[in-house]
Amino acid sequence: MCGGTEHRHVVDYDRPPPGETDFGIRDYRRTMWQCGTCGHVVNRYGFDLAKSLYEGAYARATYGEGMRQTFARIMALPADRSDNRQRVARINAHAASTAMAGRRLLDVGSGLGVFPAAMREAGWACTALDPDPRAAALIRELAQVETLCGDFMHLAPSASFDLISFNKVLEHVPDMVGMVARARGWLAPGGTVYVELPDGEAALTDSPDREEFFVEHLCAFSVASTALLARQASFDVLSIERIREPSSKYTLRAFLKAARS
Repeated sequence: MCGGTEHRHVVDYDRPPPGETDFGIRDYRRTMWQCGTCGHVVNRYGFDLAKSLYEGAYARATYGEGMRQTFARIMALPADRSDNRQRVARINAHAASTAMAGRRLLDVGSGLGVFPAAMREAGWACTALDPDPRAAALIRELAQVETLCGDFMHLAPSASFDLISFNKVLEHVPDMVGMVARARGWLAPGGTVYVELPDGEAALTDSPDREEFFVEHLCAFSVASTALLARQASFDVLSIERIREPSSKYTLRAFLKAARS
């Protein structure tokens, strides 16, 4: 993220670490490095990640009846045990403190749909965007929100939104800066971007085997690399918070505002 040239080798893997979903990847080879300047953590792969993961077992493990059961389980968690409910509470507090003009949300890469579902319950007008038609259909059914199906990097803006969220999404995409930058075209005047990322810098003090670094994550962030992400995408940072979620995940969450041209 910073262009630094000094990198610390963290660990090599020739098999999935404990707890990581076994996607049936042949010749599993993965190595992890951390930037000595900004603390950003990256995975490097000895196989084609997109072909090995997203075209096969990942999709089978993600969609279908299991998605419905997981959605119901997460939505039923009490607030003090729910990452999702605490996320909604934090966003509502930010919206109130900044006198946000409206409550129109675009959630990019909605996954199970639990976040837009909880935001709808909190009074927001939600649109969930997912590139997979199976996911979009299930989100529409389960979360009861509007959905868009397509690649955010190529879709033309269909509406404007007061809040655009990238909730544990950017670590999965190769052009994370470009994805955040495209949010400018979807934002209403004065709108805010909410970003939630795995905190790799904090998680490494625990173990490199943690979920924050699992094979599907191209990278994990630090406070510094989160700020650099915002700057490179032409956004100003309103706040960055380092938290430990009820699920035990080490997480960074940030609110961003489009920088003046």
